[in-house]
Amino acid sequence: ISEIAEARGLKAEDILSRITVARAYNSAHQELIVRDLGKIIEPNKCKLVILDSAVAHYRAEFVGRGTLAERQQRLNRFMHLLLRIAEVYNVAVVVTNQVQAAPDSFFGDPTRPTGGHVVAHTSTYRIYLRKAAKNRIARMVDSPYHPERDTVFCLNEKGVDDPAEETSRRK
Repeated sequence: ISEIAEARGLKAEDILSRITVARAYNSAHQELIVRDLGKIIEPNKCKLVILDSAVAHYRAEFVGRGTLAERQQRLNRFMHLLLRIAEVYNVAVVVTNQVQAAPDSFFGDPTRPTGGHVVAHTSTYRIYLRKAAKNRIARMVDSPYHPERDTVFCLNEKGVDDPAEETSRRK
């Protein structure tokens, strides 16, 4: 980060000092952190909130079919809380999610996002990222404005970059 930042006239320390990290230890703690996000967003004029593995705590705490209804209700309430945070504070909220294998899938990619329809319907954009050799593929799965399409990119010393010309775009 320091080489890229300095090339653009920025200091890595300045960039890192403006990043706030909160680690959630369970789903209730995660919900509490998000409920109190306004106290961080307003004074710091934040424009981006990133939530890594939003469904992980819910999967770990609500195991089995007997707890499925409660898990989905809590997850629904949580996802709508994130929507309200985005709208009220005018911030972009990026949520990463886990995938799981669908053993009943005979054709195509057997991975499915966790969280089910609750996560799918409360998200404005859904992008599925996967690795393909040295490249990465981002598939627009759901968007109000963009068609479903793959974009190939790579990660290197520049950060996110265009891959070699022959694999740059696929439909």
